[in-house]
Amino acid sequence: MLGTPILVSGASGFIGRRLLARLRAEGRQAGGLYHRPPAGQTLAPLDRLGDLTDPATLHAACAGFETIIHCAGHAHAFGVSPERARLRHDAVNLQGTRALLQAAQAAGVRRFVFLSSVKAAGHPGDALADESWPLPPETEYGRAKRAAEQAVLEAGARACMRVCCVRPVMVYGRGGRGNLERMARGIRAGWFPPLPETGALRSMVHVDDLVEAVLTVLDDLGGEGRADGRRFIVAHAGAVSGAALYDALRAALRLPPVRWRVPAAALQALGGLGSVLSQLLGRPLPLDREVVDRLLGPEQWSAAEIGQQLDWQARVDLADGLAEMLGGAASVDVRGE
Repeated sequence: MLGTPILVSGASGFIGRRLLARLRAEGRQAGGLYHRPPAGQTLAPLDRLGDLTDPATLHAACAGFETIIHCAGHAHAFGVSPERARLRHDAVNLQGTRALLQAAQAAGVRRFVFLSSVKAAGHPGDALADESWPLPPETEYGRAKRAAEQAVLEAGARACMRVCCVRPVMVYGRGGRGNLERMARGIRAGWFPPLPETGALRSMVHVDDLVEAVLTVLDDLGGEGRADGRRFIVAHAGAVSGAALYDALRAALRLPPVRWRVPAAALQALGGLGSVLSQLLGRPLPLDREVVDRLLGPEQWSAAEIGQQLDWQARVDLADGLAEMLGGAASVDVRGE
């Protein structure tokens, strides 16, 4: 696999950037697919420019590559109307993936790894869910990812291309811009309240573990092919409650433990008020029912399948992962070497 040219879409993003750096550190021939030239950076020989919403650019970008790892996509944008968000998810996450698959097929790409999300399935509630979880996705993001997964699997069967869909849970690490990073900034600034202990656990995974999982899938597709045509959830086995996560963040920030907690009922009431105001204003607010549910509710996913099939497991524990996210430690070597 070291000599196989690999193209990483979304190479300027949080996950794609890490993945491309790891591939190059291992001496693999790898290029990044960029929407626009990275600021202050000269494109490497294998780097390409392309736009998921402009199929003509993708055909030129895919030429000469045997493997594509598709990390590019549209996640969430605060302050955007639901209809505008739906259109963007469809254009980038679904139609953009289809366009990249068509370009890959025309270029003779032999392996295609798609970075999807557990949001491609419905919320598991109190269950520990796996790839067989039957409920459909609940969000526009999740519906677009689910439809894109199906497009990937169908293209693999049609084009004799080995494909796999990787479904990470919430990913964190240095350089991320998600809810956990905003939570850390709020704790550091002193305005994010101490969360109550509800006993509800949520799954997480450090970005280094996700990169390792993607490379494990990639190497299998170039060998035995056990991952071909499959979906794999990627998560750390140690799920954590909102209160425990809050405490771990305070410890990572070297702040003293708290002696009080905001009652769950108070947070839920504020979330309900935020949802009402969001509807009245026509735009989402930082605190609504969905945000409170993420802070206090359960969402556990099992990564047993990728462990059984490919012998992968997450190795970065929460304390080390948060230290890395906050810049207190170097990136953790998950290979155990």
